[in-house]
Amino acid sequence: MQNNQTQSFVTLGEAMALFVAKTPGPLADVEEFSRSLAGAEVNVAIGMARLGFESTYISKVGTDCFGQFVKKAISKDNIRTQWISESKEQPTGFMMKTNQTDGSDPAVEYFRRNSAASTLSAKDIDVSLFKAGTHLHLTGVAAAVSSSMREAVQQALAFAKQQGCSVTFDTNLRPSLWPDAETMVSTINELAFASDVVLPGIEEGKILMGSDQPETIADFYLARGVKAVIVKLGSEGAYYKTIDGKSGTVTGFPVIKVVDTVGAGDSFAVGVISALLDGKSIPEAAKRGNLLGSITVQVRGDSEGLPTRAKLESLEAN
Repeated sequence: MQNNQTQSFVTLGEAMALFVAKTPGPLADVEEFSRSLAGAEVNVAIGMARLGFESTYISKVGTDCFGQFVKKAISKDNIRTQWISESKEQPTGFMMKTNQTDGSDPAVEYFRRNSAASTLSAKDIDVSLFKAGTHLHLTGVAAAVSSSMREAVQQALAFAKQQGCSVTFDTNLRPSLWPDAETMVSTINELAFASDVVLPGIEEGKILMGSDQPETIADFYLARGVKAVIVKLGSEGAYYKTIDGKSGTVTGFPVIKVVDTVGAGDSFAVGVISALLDGKSIPEAAKRGNLLGSITVQVRGDSEGLPTRAKLESLEAN
């Protein structure tokens, strides 16, 4: 991947309004919430834009207050929003999250069924978005939202491959959104096999190919045409292996206090993708992924901890 800070980045998915409880306890008992933006793919788009890349986000929102909020929030990070269409019939999805004080994963409730984003389809993907120097990032979340969004993901991948673009894929499993486990596994793996770099989690390996051993997970995808696999190991860091046999474990960064675990995987993806587009090696990309993931878990909110280019350079210099 070329070293070009203005290289264009494209992703697609569902952005939602996020309501985070201001006080600990069950969501049913919370009276006050703070509002922010959520969505696996939009988190990555925000991170890439903050690092200076031309970032395009493809999605659909309703013509409601949440839809207006999503578009305004995305625009603040200079993300290209002209590919975010609107639906007059379907609403914008939203989600609610508990406030955890012990570092554990928060409870999350989604309100996204039949949302505007779920109607995104292959016809919403324009081939003009994909050209030499464009990088496409896809996730298992977008593929799970609906059958039509799944077709949009597949169309984006087809265009990217046709135009010679680089592709990363975060498996990012959401079993509750799929009709059944078999469909989930076959679809996720099909998308992974067509990508250049795959970013599975250690626990996801058990579901996708029957093992939680990092090297076994990596070999499974490398044997099917993937160029590099970086397996997320949580606080332990990441394991990488490339098609030419290079492999190793990159240790994670110590975190004194975990505030919010949601969004860590998306931040890891930002670190990996930005490093690769900066011309860095796979081990260096894994290291930056670990760095950004460690920053995100120390801040409440999905994308609030993602740094600017200047901040990233300062962090990597220390």
